[in-house]
Amino acid sequence: MNRLAALLLLLVAACATTPPYERPPVELPVAWKQSAPRFAEDGRWWRIYQDISLEQLIEEALAGNADLLVAAARVDEARALVGEARAAQAPQVDARAAATRQQNSERTAVSPPGAPREYANYRATLNVSYEVDVWGRLSAGAAAARAELTASEASREAVRIALAAQVAKSYFTLRSLDEQVNLTQQTVALREDAFALQRKRFDAGVISQFDLRQLEAESAVVRAQLPPLEREREREEIALAVLLGRMPADLFEKRITIENREQGMLAPVVPSGMPSELLLRRPDLVEAERRLAAANARVAVARSEIFPSISLTGALGRESQQLGNLFTGPAGLWVLGASLTQPIFSGGRFEARTAAAEARERAALAQYLQAIRNAFGEVRTALAAQARSLESYQAEALREAALTESLRLARLRYASGVASQLDVIDAERGLLAARVARIEALRAHRAAIADLFRALGG
Repeated sequence: MNRLAALLLLLVAACATTPPYERPPVELPVAWKQSAPRFAEDGRWWRIYQDISLEQLIEEALAGNADLLVAAARVDEARALVGEARAAQAPQVDARAAATRQQNSERTAVSPPGAPREYANYRATLNVSYEVDVWGRLSAGAAAARAELTASEASREAVRIALAAQVAKSYFTLRSLDEQVNLTQQTVALREDAFALQRKRFDAGVISQFDLRQLEAESAVVRAQLPPLEREREREEIALAVLLGRMPADLFEKRITIENREQGMLAPVVPSGMPSELLLRRPDLVEAERRLAAANARVAVARSEIFPSISLTGALGRESQQLGNLFTGPAGLWVLGASLTQPIFSGGRFEARTAAAEARERAALAQYLQAIRNAFGEVRTALAAQARSLESYQAEALREAALTESLRLARLRYASGVASQLDVIDAERGLLAARVARIEALRAHRAAIADLFRALGG
């Protein structure tokens, strides 16, 4: 009989447990088709730009951005829930003290003959309770809480990386707009000087009013480009200040100053054959995988609820009708007990909980696999964007150099009387467009590098 009971106990325990969790296998490429930059083992990848102003802004954002503060608070919450889950596995000890006074009825059968109708009772006990985790419900709950903590930490890191990338992109957009504004202002000044000179020539009868009005219109065209650029610059500055977590008063009173210095190109570091498994360390993939692990543990918790729960209880204390006798020898008491609770009928509640937990696990698995697909797609897109943006910048730089020479020749032809002032203005217009395009291509290249580091998980 004892052997039969032990066999039944092992059989029930085997039914109650779930297989140990393993990370789902995923078919990955052996290595990247392209090479990727590698920089900053401490995660501060933005130092590759070698820009002190940018580093200061990113550090400010990491200290004050609201999204990052929310993510950090969720990590603290998850850590507290881990402590709560661990505490459920330990014995619970509490002290209780009670004092009552009551009067019994003389008209009921429960009052023994001769017993006083009115009496007091004082009780002080130290109580201990402990649930025996036979089926692993408590340990599975603790495992789920630990997985969710790791997922919250990964989520915080993902927010950190995305925030740094966004600040870098906004910063270089602001620099690009500053350069475009400065370049346009210089062009406006040149056009106005040229127009003043041509007005003198008009007054002297050298050129016609038609030529003068054309030159005036060309000056107005360039001047009209300034307000939209300044508006975009103001908008980008406000967006960056919000990313940094600055106070509302600072949005109006403090401006973000950018040093006006030449931006050099980045020299990418290209390790060949980087294994693609490294991408699985990306924070959002770690978060998705840990959410899956937590969902798997929650399935074990739900399944174990249909099995008996065993609780051990004990109490040690004193009880007396007189407060003065509460701590005398005869007032001592102790209690030891054990209880077993087996659900018999619940209307399918436990089965429904298990089915819901299994459905959440399937959803978490699908989300994890989709996150992997998205991650590899983002990396491939970012690698291509980095390469193509560099090619665009190089082409725009060649275009600017060619148009610079074209403008020099146009001015020589004008000075020799071979060409008109409008030919010079056409060359200036083309050069201005080329310089703006080069500035924009440089911004796009730097933004592509930030996107690549974000796609690679920092």
